Amino acid sequence: MALQTSAEAPLPVGDVSRLIGGWIDRLGAVWVEGQITQLSRRPGAGVVFLTLRDPSHDISVSVTCFRQVFDRIADVVTEGARVVVLAKPEWYAPRGQLSLRATEIRPVGIGELLVRLEQLKKSLASEGLFALDRKKPLPFLPQLIGLVCGRASAAERDVLENARRRWPAVRFEVRNAAVQGVHAVNQVVQAVKELDDLPDVDVIVVARGGGSVEDLLPFSDEQLIRTVAACRTPVVSAIGHEPDSPLLDLVADLRASTPTDAAKKIVPDVGEELDRVGQLRDRALRSVRGLLDREERGLAHALGRPSMEQPQRMVDERAAEIDALVGRSRRVLGHLLDRADSELAHTRARVVALSPAATLERGYAVLQRPDGHVVRAPEDAGAPGEVLRARVSGGEFAVRVSE
Repeated sequence: MALQTSAEAPLPVGDVSRLIGGWIDRLGAVWVEGQITQLSRRPGAGVVFLTLRDPSHDISVSVTCFRQVFDRIADVVTEGARVVVLAKPEWYAPRGQLSLRATEIRPVGIGELLVRLEQLKKSLASEGLFALDRKKPLPFLPQLIGLVCGRASAAERDVLENARRRWPAVRFEVRNAAVQGVHAVNQVVQAVKELDDLPDVDVIVVARGGGSVEDLLPFSDEQLIRTVAACRTPVVSAIGHEPDSPLLDLVADLRASTPTDAAKKIVPDVGEELDRVGQLRDRALRSVRGLLDREERGLAHALGRPSMEQPQRMVDERAAEIDALVGRSRRVLGHLLDRADSELAHTRARVVALSPAATLERGYAVLQRPDGHVVRAPEDAGAPGEVLRARVSGGEFAVRVSE
């Protein structure tokens, strides 16, 4: 439908609407699924008007059908019900409005919804959104708790009262949102995002006080599941419905069976904590006392030893040992000196007896040549007339060699 237009040659609104209508008229009938948000059945009117909305997105479309088409399911379909519609798109040119002309309407049964939820569950699980290793731990004592719940609901009252009863100083940042119906998904998603953006919020609780499977469908919506999975803040699911667990329970970091159970799990009990502190204090005191008693007994045992009762006794014993060793060393040294003196005297006597001086004293003489050599044989005396030196005990004198 390419058109040649310009600011000087624009296309009238009527022509544009007519052309759009002609293009839409060429579309065939389609099956559409959605949730009925508005239903208008005027008495006597042959046409029924309703609005079909996508629960996961803020998109709606008007649907019209003849009364006989709607009367087939009028007993089982009301506002809020999910339906599948066979309709042909229509364009109302005077108002430029798109609508669907339904020729068949089928309610979506619980069994079919559960099958779709199971398929969605498997798909999200394959992506790892329900894995345990991605679960974030909850803080021991959150200072600020974000709460998403219905306005003035029992779930809100249960969480606030039980949490403040357990820890009076706890603070809440509450976001009221629709927890069922066509607006529930968008409002809960928006509330969770707002609380996750607040840096002071330590944990987020999404609470609702149970309901039917149809009422809990918003808490299994894919958009909400992915929003919770992307949160940096730990999220607690407190949807009070035990038989059928919504998918929010699987993606949340902690699942609570009821809003009251959520308050007990996210906030410690001040009385229990005081008792625990008292028990730990008593345990520490017993440990310290036991340690002191053990050390005192050890000290008393150490002080009872003889070395501690009479410390000078050990010094005296060592002094006596030193004196004994000194006396022994002196005796040994005396014996060694006496033995050395006796050996020295004996050696001196031997040396004196064997010395040349002793020989000279017995009347012997030693002849020496002028160069100092001793004359041991007649031929060593030299030529006649040579002067030799004779050494005797009393001194020495010169002698002359004769023939």
